[in-house]
Amino acid sequence: MDSAHRSESFRGSPLIELESLRNRLDAKKIFGRRAALHVDLGCGDGSFLCALAQRMPEKNFLGIERLLGRFRSAAVKAANIRNVRVLRMESSYVVRYLLPPRSVETFYLLFPDPWPKRRHWRRRIVTPDLLKAISQALVQGGTLLIATDHLDYFQQIQRLSRAHPQFEIVDLDDVVLPLTKFEGRFREHGAPIYRLTLRKISRPDRTAATA
Repeated sequence: MDSAHRSESFRGSPLIELESLRNRLDAKKIFGRRAALHVDLGCGDGSFLCALAQRMPEKNFLGIERLLGRFRSAAVKAANIRNVRVLRMESSYVVRYLLPPRSVETFYLLFPDPWPKRRHWRRRIVTPDLLKAISQALVQGGTLLIATDHLDYFQQIQRLSRAHPQFEIVDLDDVVLPLTKFEGRFREHGAPIYRLTLRKISRPDRTAATA
């Protein structure tokens, strides 16, 4: 993405244009209001993002998408939805460097590329470093919702999540989310969907525990 982009989204446009790749995003400036922020990492064509935003107009929704075609589709869908903004960039970069600490209520990471061949596993987005960055961007008690159709990837994510000191795995089966385009295709073919919800928790106070 060109670093000459400006740091505001123009009125009537859902696009975020950055003037710097180093400055943290200012959600109040971007959305024109203060509200709980939800972030869709890899929002695709924006169908899920926009459907969820319309269900919860009291919250702000930010979609991150790297691929130009999908980004353009998301921008078109979001054009008339006041609480949606979209940014074309790598999701991991946004989480690590652009989202302020304790600024996000919920992250969505739905059907990330599983890179099924072992030699490509290093390209998978879910890593200890990403989980650490997500935990830093989340408010206390904030959540990360993950879904995949790939069992091996799901099991790897589970292992990484259990090892992370600032996350606990929680059961939120009562939450019904809009279908993503990928999930619709998987369901048509009878593929199983694996879901994981992580909640940010405080680290135990070891000093108090041993006092």
